[in-house]
Amino acid sequence: MTPRARVIRALTFAGPDRAPRDLWRLPGVGLFRQGELDAMLARYPIDFAQAEYRYGAALRVSGTPERAGSYTDEWGCVWNVMEDGVVGEVKAHPLADWEALGRYAAPWEVLEGADFSRTDACCAATDRFVRGSTCVRLFERMQFLRGVENLFVDFACEPEAVLALRDLVHAYYLREIELWTQTAVDAIFFMDDWGSQHNLLISPAQWRAIFKPCYAEYCARIKASGKFVFFHSDGYIEPILEDLIEIGVDAINLQLFCMDIEGIAARYRGRITFWGEICRQHVLPFGSVGAVRQAVRRVRRALDDGRGGVIAQCEWGNADPAENIAAVFETWLEPRGR
Repeated sequence: MTPRARVIRALTFAGPDRAPRDLWRLPGVGLFRQGELDAMLARYPIDFAQAEYRYGAALRVSGTPERAGSYTDEWGCVWNVMEDGVVGEVKAHPLADWEALGRYAAPWEVLEGADFSRTDACCAATDRFVRGSTCVRLFERMQFLRGVENLFVDFACEPEAVLALRDLVHAYYLREIELWTQTAVDAIFFMDDWGSQHNLLISPAQWRAIFKPCYAEYCARIKASGKFVFFHSDGYIEPILEDLIEIGVDAINLQLFCMDIEGIAARYRGRITFWGEICRQHVLPFGSVGAVRQAVRRVRRALDDGRGGVIAQCEWGNADPAENIAAVFETWLEPRGR
């Protein structure tokens, strides 16, 4: 079975020969542990590929994202990075003052200068499942532009301004998704972190009123192009899982260990593909190999019925032991029911 066929069978609950593999890693793994990373990928090849593409030059960008210091992204948000290989946090927000919204423009030059001329050939040259990775993160981008505290106050006090900001960012992301739909990739990915450790960051009703229509539009455009929808969100997001299924998300990457895994399985197994993950807060960085194996077995007992609907994914943190990452993939190869 080819990797592409394996992933499609997992997504369509058609009985893949095994769970497809996917490995994420923080920037520091590639910067400082490339040898370990190469060895891991040689031992456990992943079933996904990234297409070749290039976005246009951004007018506002300065600095280096993966090195300690500060850098400015394409939207003009200034990030502070405390150590090499870590993403960092936004500390200066272009729209901290609402008066700036009227004269603010999205970085359209990035999309206007995008080059997808090699993307289709890249897809044709591999037997792996090709996922197009957009920069779409509507809620998070609004936080980066406005400031987290400001935006949460705005939900209560400045609802019209919130909608204006949403629409500005949403229009940009719709265009980005449209560019990807014109390529031969198998799936298109977008993201937003919606959960705290135990709750959604805003009420489900507010999420449905403000953000769900935008997500539904992203999914509709992706589906209309014949591609699968992949979505990531951190934290406790169980209150909106039903909504994500309804609008057409095919694969969800979420922090299962923040939620009731068995309860999630009872309600949603067979309706959406669980694209990982294994606990990266506690188990992968601090647990023993045995603890990692038990975590994977718990996920498999709950979600892996042999029909598909699961992807063997985890995220390799900068300091996570390599043996723990290997244990994830080794345990996914065990017979089901362990």
